[in-house]
Amino acid sequence: MALLGLATVTACSGGGTTNKSSSGGGGGLFTTIDVNRPGLEQSAPANPYAPKGNSFVGYNAMNIAWVKNHLTDPNQALPGIAASWEIAPDNSAITLKLQPNAKWSDGKPVTAEDVKFSIGVAYTQGSTAFSITPGAAGAAAEVTVVDDATLKITQDMANPSPKFARGVFDTIVLPAHVWSSVLPADFWDKLKASRGDGADAEKAREEILALGEKVLAFAPPKDVSAGPFVLERVNPGEALLVKNKNFFNAANVAPDQVKFLNYTGNEQIWNYLTAGKLDHSAFVAAPTDVMNRIKAAPGSDVIKGYSPVAVGLAFNQSKKPYDNVHVRRGLAHLINREEVTKVASPEGGTAAVTTTGIHQKAAQAWIPDTLGALEPYKTDVAKAEEEFKTAGLTKKDGKWTLADGKPWKVSMHAPAGFSDWLSAQENIKSQLIKVGIDAEVVTTADFPLYLEELDAGKYDAGFWLMALGPAPYDIYQRLYGRSNGWNNIAGKVSHSPAGKNGNWMGGPEEIEVDGTKVNPGELTAKLNSSTEEEAKPIMAQLAKAANQDLPVIQLWDYVNNQFVNNSRFTGWPTDDEILRSGAKVLLSGVWIQTGMIKSKS
Repeated sequence: MALLGLATVTACSGGGTTNKSSSGGGGGLFTTIDVNRPGLEQSAPANPYAPKGNSFVGYNAMNIAWVKNHLTDPNQALPGIAASWEIAPDNSAITLKLQPNAKWSDGKPVTAEDVKFSIGVAYTQGSTAFSITPGAAGAAAEVTVVDDATLKITQDMANPSPKFARGVFDTIVLPAHVWSSVLPADFWDKLKASRGDGADAEKAREEILALGEKVLAFAPPKDVSAGPFVLERVNPGEALLVKNKNFFNAANVAPDQVKFLNYTGNEQIWNYLTAGKLDHSAFVAAPTDVMNRIKAAPGSDVIKGYSPVAVGLAFNQSKKPYDNVHVRRGLAHLINREEVTKVASPEGGTAAVTTTGIHQKAAQAWIPDTLGALEPYKTDVAKAEEEFKTAGLTKKDGKWTLADGKPWKVSMHAPAGFSDWLSAQENIKSQLIKVGIDAEVVTTADFPLYLEELDAGKYDAGFWLMALGPAPYDIYQRLYGRSNGWNNIAGKVSHSPAGKNGNWMGGPEEIEVDGTKVNPGELTAKLNSSTEEEAKPIMAQLAKAANQDLPVIQLWDYVNNQFVNNSRFTGWPTDDEILRSGAKVLLSGVWIQTGMIKSKS
């Protein structure tokens, strides 16, 4: 899962290497870790699509551009291989102008044909804007090379998406002269045929998807990079990258080398940071005592950025008593979110003001006039008991029982190693037991298994990442998308009953909001084709729906802590424009390639 690093990774004991430069250059060695990738594999290829491939985004892998997390505009980005672009007012097309001096590490120029080829490869993976079976993200219609440094990409307006440009920006650019064997000469003809109907179109789609496996397995004979660095070598302890002298902004790239240290869990990263071995680490969950040790390390500093992610306790409403909204509301009044956040994520989160489905910072931009009217669900035992009684629950000998008299135990699940989630659930368990509700925390072996079992409807309750901005559709599809029964395929919305097609939340298809019944899944789908101004009243309506219906109890909104060390390098960003940027821009490689980071040597 892309947001794994925003929650936590599997924990284990420490280890590491020293941070002494083996380079004779003035810039020295920059040491970091990739929070989204525990465990280096020495034999893995320099292939950005390969599982655990030795390709590091922002360092030896380059995107067309680096998307930001603007509070309301999903299409804002920093330049990457594209120096500039123009987006049509109706989002029907984007025209890219490439960096005038962009070259591959072997000296050959990066051309518009390289970018078009890279888009072809993206189609084999069903990547965002480039999909042969378009879902909610829309899809490109035509890719036209205008000249060596310019290309135009049009959107299929039969199923338009306001975040189409964002999907284009996220494309990884590959050297066609190295990768040419993964696409057949007639690829674009196959792509055109795949958009039709009938047996021929279906055959073309199958052939393109089959190419995806070829892409995943491709092993370039050597790393040919358009980024600021090139992969030199990998061993079980570290990956070493050296400066790409042909990079278009090489003169402003401070380090001579970059070393990625291997790790297998949070504790190892904590050990690296407390020993001062890392120049930078993106977000990693850490309790207060560990944060204090990290901050005490010589040169250590923590910079904070906006992270459009929240975590909530999600309910499987096909299981009793969670099918009753008064039970969910009662629990919301019992759980002290401030206490949970203080225990689980004191530095990496802020307690949710209430449940809206939106990160509080984004909510202030999207629905400022609605926030004050929402139920805050302040901790109130009397209100909780009133809600439970309305649901038909009874309290006998100090213990709450179900309406049929059977014992009630709140069973919460979380994956092993997710230290902040497990700490939060243990705290919630303690809070509930104090007021007479039996509770337990059940640990799942790992995150992939957790998602698989959650999707299969095996849990009563579990933690769920939500509010994934900045695009409004992405924010609310976490609550009113596939997991709650709604599927959006090519702009057409269908609803599946609980237990079917991944519907593990099992909420009602319609909810009454302000006296009117609404279909929250259909409202969410409208966000995918709405302008910013059109989206705001829909967001307000969905926030009210989430607030009163509580498919989840929003617990805390994440803060993206970035760990840096000033002993060897300076120039870390402090302005919100950069720190609010997307996960890939929060990688120090993007800061380095822009010339922001300076060496102290």
